[in-house]
Amino acid sequence: MSDQTGSTPGVSSETTVNPTDDPRKTLTGHDVEAALLSDWRVMFDTLQARFATGDFATGLRLVNAIGEAAEAANHHPDVDLRYPWVHVRLSSHDVGGITIRDLDLAREITAAAGRLGAEAQTSAVQVLELALDTHDAAEIRPFWAALLGLSVDDGRPDEVVDTAGHLPAIWFQESVRPEGGAAPSQTWHLDVRVPPEHAEARVRAALEAGGTMVSDDRAPTFWVLADAQGHQACVTTWVGRAVSPDELPDQADTESDDESSDKPSDE
Repeated sequence: MSDQTGSTPGVSSETTVNPTDDPRKTLTGHDVEAALLSDWRVMFDTLQARFATGDFATGLRLVNAIGEAAEAANHHPDVDLRYPWVHVRLSSHDVGGITIRDLDLAREITAAAGRLGAEAQTSAVQVLELALDTHDAAEIRPFWAALLGLSVDDGRPDEVVDTAGHLPAIWFQESVRPEGGAAPSQTWHLDVRVPPEHAEARVRAALEAGGTMVSDDRAPTFWVLADAQGHQACVTTWVGRAVSPDELPDQADTESDDESSDKPSDE
C-alpha cells in the first residue's frame, strides 16, 4: 500500500520491540516500526497516514468505513476529507500518545483503504512545528497560550499544543540570554517533521532551491538548514530521540548546547 518501502534510516533491522497488550501503555517509534504498518508514520505523539482516493465519492466511502471501524473499536481518529485524498490522525488522547489501540485501528483503516483501491502516500505526511528561541520559556509560555486560546495546564513545560490539531505547536527552544538586553539574532525558526525515509530527499530539495547546510551533526534526528539570506530551519524525524527519562542525554549533549553557536535545534 505504501508509496515507499525499505527500512527506516537510523533504525536497526535488529529492533524486535514487542508492543505490550496494555491498551494504556504509550509506544515508541521503534514499537510502531516493529508493528510493520507500512502505510503509517509516527508524527510526534500521533500515528498518521494519507490515502489517495482520486475523487470525493471514494474518499467519502473510505471515511464511512473508518467511522464504522472506529465505532466498533470505541476509538476515534481525526479524519480530514479532501477531493483527492483522506488524511487520518490516530492518537490515544487519554494517555497523550500512541498505544496498541491505534495500531489495531490503523490496520483496520489500511484494510478498508485497500478494498477501495486507495493507496497510501507516505511522502505527504508531515507536521509543522514553530520553535521560538528563548532563554526563559516559563516567562513567556502563558502569554502564547493565552494569545492562542490554549491551556498551559497540560504537563508540557516547553511547548504550547492545540490538542484539537488545528494549530501548529509552539515549542520553546532554550537559547542563551542576549547580551545587554538585545533582541535574539533569530527569534523564530521552523521545525518540519517528516517520515525518516523522506527526510534526506526533503533536505536535498531545500539545498537545490538555494539553501545551505548549517549542520547535519545530529542527522537523522534533525538537519539545520538556512535560506539564501541566512534564515534557519530544521528538517526533523523521530529517529534518535530519547523515549524515557532514563534515556535522556546528559546536559552537555542536549540540543540547547547547539544554541550556544547560534544554531537552532529541534525538540
